[in-house]
Amino acid sequence: MADDKKSQQIEWSSRFAFILAATGSAVGLGNIWKFPYVTGENGGGAFVLVYLLCVLLIGVPLMMAEIMLGRRSKENPIHTMEILTEEAGADLNWHYLGWMGVAAGFLILSYYSVIAGWSTAYVVKAFFGSFSGANASEVKAIFDNFVASPMQLIFWHSVFMLATMVIVARGLEKGFEQSVRLLMPGLFALMFLLVGYAMTTDGYFKGLDFLFKPDFTKLTANSVLVAMGQAFFSLSLGMGAIMVYGAYLPKNVSIAKSAVIIAGADTVVALLAGLAIFPIVFSNGLHPNSGPGLVFETLPIAFGNMFGGWLFGVLFFIALVFAALTSSISLVEPAVAWLIENKGLTRTKACVYSGLVAWLLGFGTVFSFNAWKNVKLFERTFFELVDYLTANLMLPVGGFCIAVFAGWIMHQEHSKEELDLPGEHLSYAVWKFLVKFIAPAAVFLVFLNVVGVL
Repeated sequence: MADDKKSQQIEWSSRFAFILAATGSAVGLGNIWKFPYVTGENGGGAFVLVYLLCVLLIGVPLMMAEIMLGRRSKENPIHTMEILTEEAGADLNWHYLGWMGVAAGFLILSYYSVIAGWSTAYVVKAFFGSFSGANASEVKAIFDNFVASPMQLIFWHSVFMLATMVIVARGLEKGFEQSVRLLMPGLFALMFLLVGYAMTTDGYFKGLDFLFKPDFTKLTANSVLVAMGQAFFSLSLGMGAIMVYGAYLPKNVSIAKSAVIIAGADTVVALLAGLAIFPIVFSNGLHPNSGPGLVFETLPIAFGNMFGGWLFGVLFFIALVFAALTSSISLVEPAVAWLIENKGLTRTKACVYSGLVAWLLGFGTVFSFNAWKNVKLFERTFFELVDYLTANLMLPVGGFCIAVFAGWIMHQEHSKEELDLPGEHLSYAVWKFLVKFIAPAAVFLVFLNVVGVL
């Protein structure tokens, strides 16, 4: 493929801009909301150790592969797989991988915006002291009353979706780059502030032990699979976002170094979230294995009853909104890029059409928590069904196929050319082994686990 092939979109202005944007894509609710509670449910330190190994051995090689595919084609994920399938002389059905990634990201955005809307609403609730002095039952009542109101959920879903589309409509430099240059440093600053506060609490060292002192008796086979799944999903792999960001990456930027930095930054945010949350949990006599309600039903109890809780409650939920926003803009970009490149739409029109459809689809998630909560298909509400379809089926299949295509289908000289790894044969051989054998096997095990085979 010609080195001078250009995407219809402009390129990132620098490697730093790409790293910030891709890190923002990876860092989201999965790091600050999901990582602490799955760590709590799976015993702490031993789970974290397995998670870190999975990021290194599975996440980084897969991220390198996805960036590589995007940069080689310089197109949106759908066109990427069409071009690279033809280049490799492979079965034309491989191009459906691009469609699946775009569809997965779009579906995830539809409910992600609703949940991110909760975080936005909780910034306001925390600011006006809704949790001040509240006990467990009062905090639960606040949450239950909130999600029981379709109009409230629609309002905050609309606010968040509008913010996402305004950023995406402004384009690569004025939208993505300017936003992540503000949001990502802001997110890290907020997380360090929260960790600084956690260090002053009575439960800090207990939280530190829980997070970093491995107790392998608490580690089960299922915990290992959960760690693999969390590492995979927290890096935004398999949904087209990293692939389309790779399409905007200049040729002279090292894919390997960028992937390591992105995965490292993503992991740091997850660990910072644990360091901020668990000391607060232990200091207030709460339980680390509180599940998905840890952020919205457990932490507000602590924020409402601890010294400085008002300020740090507001800061925590602002950090959650920042993380969600940097991810949401990457979820819709593959669909927007396809509309621009395939239908000839302006970026603004592509954003309006994409945003409107995702916003309307999000109503299904809104009503899943109130009016439609008893309406179930395959024993799942609309939200549970879309979440299961994307996170548990489409993303693992997408990740598996990316690994197989990059490792087995793509010509070796092409992957070598794009990766341009230092150390010539050794470093490339290590990547090739991981992406051909380790990553597909691990993702396949995750897939078997989520569908109930294991």
